[in-house]
Order: sequence, then C-alpha cells, then structure tokens
Amino acid sequence: MKILIAGGSKSGKSDYAQTMALQLAGPGRRFYVATMIPFDGEDQARIASHRARRAGLGFETVEEPRHLLRCLENGPGAYLIDSVTALLTNALFPQEEDYRFCPKEGERCLSELLAFARRAEDGVFVMDFIFSDSGLYPPETEYFRRLLGTAGQRLAALCDTVLEASAGQIFIHKGALPK
Repeated sequence: MKILIAGGSKSGKSDYAQTMALQLAGPGRRFYVATMIPFDGEDQARIASHRARRAGLGFETVEEPRHLLRCLENGPGAYLIDSVTALLTNALFPQEEDYRFCPKEGERCLSELLAFARRAEDGVFVMDFIFSDSGLYPPETEYFRRLLGTAGQRLAALCDTVLEASAGQIFIHKGALPK
C-alpha cells in the first residue's frame, strides 16, 4: 500500500506518517528515509525532534537526500519518505554546486521518486503543501513549486490513499486508511 500525506508546516503530517508506516510494516522492517540536508540550527533542531519522536519505534534510518532508488537496496519493508519537498529541493539546489539551480537534476529526481513509488511495496510519502499564497516568486522558485506540484499529482495517482494534514486533523481525499 502507498500513502501520500500533504500538509503545511507543523500540520502533524510527519507524526501521522509514522503511524501509517508502522501499520503498513506490521512486524516487518520499517525504514525512515530522511531526506533533509541541514543548513542551520533550526534544521538541526527539526531533525533532532523527528529522531526523538520516532525513538523506540523500530525504524531503521536511511539518510538519502537525492537518490531514492538506492533505498530499495535495504530490501522489503515499509518506507517512510520524509520529505518529498526536501528531496526535490536538494536536487534542484545542490550544496556542492553552491546552490546553483539545476532543473535537469530536479527532473531526474522526480523520475526516480516515481520509479521508487512504483517499485516499493509499502510506502508513505510526506510532502509540504506550499500552494495557497498568491505571491510572485523568482523563476527558480516558481519552477520548484511546479515540480513539487507535479510530484504531488503523480504520487497521488500512484498512491492508494491520499491524505491532507491540517491543524492536527487528517482529511482523506482518496482511498482509505490501512486496516
């Protein structure tokens, strides 16, 4: 089963995604695929908070900021991808390139994400919903927003269940929760 959870910052999506991954895994292996590359103290604090909230839950952490298909080398299990947003950001603005905008790398990353979604037996994908404002942004930011939107649409088509997290509430837009 595959589940997509989208929502705004601090909406509860990551905690809910953990619950879904645990249900999907049952007694099997569970992988937390950490995609964030920390840039500052705030990022470090967010990573520490996520680690603390999943401590003792039996997740094997796999740090993979750009090449999602490598994760499948770990074997079968339930994969929690947190987050699609960070994964695409890392590809579009790689640190080793001094944050030079790399749209071809973003497209490659999207293709790999979708291949991962097709191949993994069980997966939970977390992504940010950043589309509610009407601001005009630089071309690179608009490209990122379009790429993330495309990722969300294509993942939603591949996933059995699509959920939205908002203010700590979960709304089902497609499918049903795992039993």
